[in-house]
Amino acid sequence: MLTVDFDRLGIHGGTKVLDLGCGRGRHALEALRRGAEVIAADLDDAALAEVEVMAAAMTEGGEVSPGGSLSVRRADALRLPFDSGAFDVVIISEVLEHIPDDRAVIAEVHRVLRRGGQAAVTVPRNGPERVCWALSAEYHGNPGGHVRIYRGDELLGRLCGAGLVPRGRDHAHALHSPYWWLKCAVGVRRDDALLPSLYHRFLVWEMVRRPAWTRLVERALNPLVGKSLVLYMSKPSFEGRGAAS
Repeated sequence: MLTVDFDRLGIHGGTKVLDLGCGRGRHALEALRRGAEVIAADLDDAALAEVEVMAAAMTEGGEVSPGGSLSVRRADALRLPFDSGAFDVVIISEVLEHIPDDRAVIAEVHRVLRRGGQAAVTVPRNGPERVCWALSAEYHGNPGGHVRIYRGDELLGRLCGAGLVPRGRDHAHALHSPYWWLKCAVGVRRDDALLPSLYHRFLVWEMVRRPAWTRLVERALNPLVGKSLVLYMSKPSFEGRGAAS
C-alpha cells in the first residue's frame, strides 16, 4: 500500500533514494522494483531485517529493474549518517508525527538531498487524525506514538523554512480512515472486535484485488477524508532560491 505517488517523483534506474523511517519497506521496495539505488533506514532492527529479506526475494525473482539495489541502514533521523547531497529522492512517510524535534529531522532531509532533488513527506491528515485522538487516548498516548497533529499549512511552513520548495500536494487512503475510527471507538488493542475485523477483511481484499470501483471511490473521497497528507517538495537547484521562489 503506497502513500507516495512514484510517478510524480520520476524514480528510475540509478536514482539514489533514501526511505527514511522505512518500517517494513513498502516505499523502499517499490523504488527497488523501479531500478533505484535504495537505502532503507530505520531504528527498528527487526523491520530492517524483513526489508532485506524481501529485497533479496525480489531480486532473485527477477522483479527488480536493471541497476536496482537496496541496502538497509540503522539510522537516527535526527543525525543521519549520510553525506550532504547524497540522494536524488528522500521519502519520509508517516514519521514526523512520532518525533518531538521534527524541525531537526526536516533539516537533515534537506541536508542529505542533492540540489534539484525531491522529497516526499507524508503525515496523518489533520481532520481524520483529530477524530482518532478524540475517540481514543490510547491511539496516540503511548511510547513512540503520535506527538502532534499537523495542519497542512503548518507542515508546509516548516518544510519551506528549511529551504525546500513546494511542488505538489495530495491526500491518500480515504478507505482507511473509517477503519481507524472504528478501532479507536472500540479500543485500538481489541483485535477481536467485530466491526473493525470485518472492515479490515475488506481492506485486505481491496489491497489484493484492487477493483476499479474501489479505486474510483477512494479517489473521490481522498480530498475529503484521506488518512494521509502528502507534500512533494524539492531542494532548489541554485543557492539563493528558497520557499519564496
